[in-house]
Amino acid sequence: MTAIAVTIAGSDSGGGAGIQADLKTFSALGVYGASVITALTAQNTLGVTAIHEAPADFVRAEIDAVFSDLDVGAVKIGMLASPELIRTVAGGLRDYGQRRVVLDPVMVATSGDSLLKSEAVATLRDELFPLATLITPNLPEAARLIGRPVENEPDAMLSAARDLLALGPQAVLIKGGHGTSAESADLFLDADGPRWLSAPRHPTRNTHGTGCTLSSAIAAGLARGLDLAAAVAEGKAYVTAAIVAADRLTIGKGHGPVHHFHAWW
Repeated sequence: MTAIAVTIAGSDSGGGAGIQADLKTFSALGVYGASVITALTAQNTLGVTAIHEAPADFVRAEIDAVFSDLDVGAVKIGMLASPELIRTVAGGLRDYGQRRVVLDPVMVATSGDSLLKSEAVATLRDELFPLATLITPNLPEAARLIGRPVENEPDAMLSAARDLLALGPQAVLIKGGHGTSAESADLFLDADGPRWLSAPRHPTRNTHGTGCTLSSAIAAGLARGLDLAAAVAEGKAYVTAAIVAADRLTIGKGHGPVHHFHAWW
C-alpha cells in the first residue's frame, strides 16, 4: 500500500513554504503527496506581495476530487485565510471521515506578512481544533489563539499548551523556534502529559517554510503508520536537519528556504 498524505494549504510562488514545502517534505519522507490549494500567494524570500483566496466552492471541489479517489493516510492543513474556507475544510474532513489531521494554524509568514484574517481566528478554534489530531502553533500563534502575551519560558509554554488542548485537539505541539535560548525546544502535550523535544539552535537566516515543513513531516509519519509521538519526533529530526543544511542552498535575497532534500543533494 502506498502511503498518501494530502496538504490543504496556500501556494508559495517562491517555492519555500506552503503547498510547495509540503509536497517536497512528503516526497523526502517516502510519501505520495496530493494537494488542495486554498490560496495563491505572490511571494518570495523577501515577503508576500499579493494573496488571491480560492473560492470556497472550488476548494470543496478539490476536496471531493482528492478524497473520493485517493486512500488518504493523513492530512496536513496550513493557510486558511477566511472563516468560509475554514468551515468548508472542516465540512470536508467530517464528510470523508479523516482522523489523522495535523493543523498548522498559519497566521504570519516568516517575512512578517499576515496570512489569517482576524475574524477567522475564532472560527479556526471552533471548527478545526476539535477535528485535529495535532495542532502546531509557534509561540506568537499560540499566544494569539488564547489571547495572551508571547512568552517562551517553560512554565508559560506548558500553561498555554494546556489551554490549547482544552479547545479540542488530541495533542498540541508548541514550537520554540522564536525563543532565544541556545536550544530550540518544542513542547508536545497530549493525554499522557508533556514532553520536550530539543535541538541546538542553528544560526541561519534561511528559515522560510520551517513551520510548514515540520507539520507536513509529522503528517507524513502518520500516513506511513507511525503513532503520533513517533511522527512528532521524526518530524523534529527532519526539520532540524533541513535547517542545518539550509545554507548549502543559495535561494533569493531574503529568508531562504530550508533544505528539504538535504539527504540527497
